[in-house]
Parts: sequence; C-alpha cells; structure tokens
Amino acid sequence: MNAPKKKTVIISIIIILIISAGAAAARKFFAPQKTTYITAPAARFDLEESVLATGILKAFKTVAVGAQVNGQLKTLHVALGDKVKKGQLLAEIDPVLPQNTLKDAEAQVDNLQAQKRSKQALLKQYELAYQRQSQMNAKDAGSRADLESAQAQLESTRHDIVALEAQIKKAVIAVDTARANLGYTRIHAPIDGTVISIDTEEGQTVVSNQAATTILTLATLDTMTVKAKISEADVPRVKPGLPTYFTLLGDSETRYYGKLRAIEPGPVNGTTTTGTSSTSSSSSAIYYYGLFEVPNPDNKLKVSMTTQVAVVLNQAKQALCIPVSALGEKQKDGKTTVRVLVGEQAENRSIRTDISNNVQIQVLDGLREGEKVIIGDSSSLPKTDPNKMPQPLGRK
Repeated sequence: MNAPKKKTVIISIIIILIISAGAAAARKFFAPQKTTYITAPAARFDLEESVLATGILKAFKTVAVGAQVNGQLKTLHVALGDKVKKGQLLAEIDPVLPQNTLKDAEAQVDNLQAQKRSKQALLKQYELAYQRQSQMNAKDAGSRADLESAQAQLESTRHDIVALEAQIKKAVIAVDTARANLGYTRIHAPIDGTVISIDTEEGQTVVSNQAATTILTLATLDTMTVKAKISEADVPRVKPGLPTYFTLLGDSETRYYGKLRAIEPGPVNGTTTTGTSSTSSSSSAIYYYGLFEVPNPDNKLKVSMTTQVAVVLNQAKQALCIPVSALGEKQKDGKTTVRVLVGEQAENRSIRTDISNNVQIQVLDGLREGEKVIIGDSSSLPKTDPNKMPQPLGRK
C-alpha cells in the first residue's frame, strides 16, 4: 500500500473513532436520568392531637388582707413566705385612737342613761302632780289651767324619755362600732395560706377612709390554677373535661397533668400595631383563658410562672403513622392520595387518615407497616447549569 492510501485509511479510522466516542457521549448525556426518591416508612407511634397555648400560674385562692381602720402599722408578725393558719395574728395597728373612740362612745351611753333616769324621776313627780290636780278638779278645788299644765308636763316628760331611749340605742350602736374598730386593729388570717407579698411595712401609716389598704396578700399554694391563653380559632375544639398538661420554661422534661375545668367567657385582647410614616395597620388577636388545676404539694410551682400548655383533643397508642409531607390531594370520598415506592417504581395509593400532630398523621387503612411513602424525589430538585458552577475562592 502506497503512502497516500495508508494515510487516508488512518484518517478514516480516526474519524470513525471520534464519531463513535461522540455518539456514546451523546447517548450518555441525553439519556433520561434515573429518579431518586426520598421516602419514609410507615411506622407505629404514640400519636397525640392537641391545642397548644401559653399559660401563667396563679394561686388557687388569693386573698388581699387589708386594714379597716386608720393608724400606724405597729407590729407585723409574719414575713414573706411564711405559712399561716386561719385566725393567726398577722399584724397590729396602733390601737390608741380606736380605744379613745370606744371610751367616748361608752361615756355617751352613760350620759344618756343618766339623763333618762333623771327624766324618769321627774316623770314620777309629774304623775303625782297630775293626780292631785285631777282630784282637786273633781272637787272643784283647783283650776282647769293647773290641771292642763300638769297634764302637759306629764306627756312632755314621757316623750322626752322615749327620745332618750332612741338616743341610747344609737349610742350603743356607736359603742359596738367603736369596739369592732378596736378589734380591727388586730388583723388575723382569713384563710390558711402562704404570705406571697407584703405591701405595708411596720411604721407606715394606714389610711382606709376611701378604700381598704392592703397590708399583705395570702395565697393557697398547695393547688395551682393554670390560665392558658387559647386562640379563638381553637376555642370551638376544646371543652371542659379534656386532659391537659404543661411544662415550665426552665424544665421542659417534667409534665404536670390536669383536666380543663372551664373556659372564661370574657376574652383577653392583645393588639399589635405596625406602621410607617405614611401607612399603619392594626391587628387584634383574641384569646380566652382556659382554666385547670394541678397539685403543688412541694411548692415547686410559683405564682406567675410561664407555662407551655397542651390541651389533648385525641390520642392514639401505637398508631400507624406517616409524615404529613407525604400527603397528596384529598379525594371527594375523604381519602387522600399518597405515592408508595414498590421496588423501584412509584405507585399512587388512596389511604384513609385520622388524627394528626402536624408532623405525623395516623393511617387507618391503605398502607401496611414498613411500606415506604414518597415525600420527595430528584425530579423536583432544581437543575444545575454546569456553565454556572460556583468558582473556587480566589478565582474570578
């Protein structure tokens, strides 16, 4: 073979190899890529559907102990945090002024009673004088004017005694009031409880003419009331008697359980306002307090602590569950479509669901435990342009 022909053959072979390599590369590049699925198995969990709310702890019973009389707080017999029994002496107000008022009222009673005795003695004198004038008038020995004068004095004295008796009753009431006010200078505990605040210190002057001045506040802490702010959207879903529990901000592991006792009829309004120099808007969120009690024997729970509350609507033990993100369209018959990975192929499946906690949802039928539902695949991922690959740092 001469040189020109040999050169032509070599060039032809090279061209064929290039074309073959290009075709192979094209087939690889343009061939449909295999879809990769992201799946989650249908598994069994303890599932709970609940309404979440933020709450605050309050004492089951709180009493503000006040003063009913004026004066200086002379002695305070308790300190903050002390536990007291009903009837225990808590504080004393200087009793001098109430004592003087009582003595004055008692003296007024004595004075009126003395006046009554004097009138009664005078009444006897006028009765005798009237009898004499009557006898003399019957014998025509006395004048008619003297008889009428004696009768008038007699009747007047009787009315004076009646008036004095009314004044004595009034004075006795004043004595009782003064004695009660003197008793109010010694302040006793109205309930068993714990001193949670002291509002008036020893030496302060108490003025209670217009409103009772609070000396201290007692609270029953063996049982605590939780006031949970429930959104108006969740209020129709909750009702008294549902199980509840809460955790504390500083202890998210411990749960405290109770039962919803009531939902307050009056709302608690919270308003949030946003705006700029030209426009503004206001949105109002409506909440209602849900109330329930929990025992607090060791007094670990404190007044005004913030709580994370859950009102349990439904529970299912070891329910067959799948992620909520795996759900497709809801059908007219109430069932929901999901995609299930069978081998390497995806197939549509209709399932019937029940309760959900917004992360997992219970499956009643249509799936078996262990079957894998598809929650995503590679076809839904954004395609990457090789011409727009990020460059290494330092290169432009």
